Amino acid sequence: MEIAENAALVVVDVQQGFEEAAYWGPRNNPSADGNIAGLIDAWQASGRPVAFVRHDSPKPDSPLRTGYPGNGFKPYVAERRGKGGGPELLVTKSVNSAFYGTPDLADWLGEGGVRQLVVAGIQTNMCAETTARMAGNLGYEVFFALDATYTFDGVGPWGWTLGAEELARATAVSLHGGGFAKVVRSAELIAAAQ
Repeated sequence: MEIAENAALVVVDVQQGFEEAAYWGPRNNPSADGNIAGLIDAWQASGRPVAFVRHDSPKPDSPLRTGYPGNGFKPYVAERRGKGGGPELLVTKSVNSAFYGTPDLADWLGEGGVRQLVVAGIQTNMCAETTARMAGNLGYEVFFALDATYTFDGVGPWGWTLGAEELARATAVSLHGGGFAKVVRSAELIAAAQ
């Protein structure tokens, strides 16, 4: 795997509100936060660009709503912001894709000549997946760091339910098999970025 010198890491919605288990339910991948932190460290150490994305939920009961403590980044992300040698961007959004946020992520990437992205964050099958799919559609080469994401059990139509791990695997198959992104492990990305 070759990681470009200007490959951007897009850290999606790593916010305190996702710690509210009573709201979200069971999650998978307890190693995700450590892997996300490792990617941020590697990207910042190499001077590569990092975009931090925050979801400002318009739902009045959401743990991610503006003005609520859960809207803030998890401490390990907050303490890393502004510490890298490369370009950094804060994107705020109220929908799933980081490409529909403010300021415009695609414009920022374009200004830096970025054509390669790494996507990590929360939730695997929601905002992280949507951002990766859209990036693939926009022509970026996308690496999806599956073990640097997590999600929660989900309920769909007709009472269908899927566990968090099943949803994460479905995301991996859809992204990788559908050609939207290469699904990889964070350790591979960190090694390639050094």
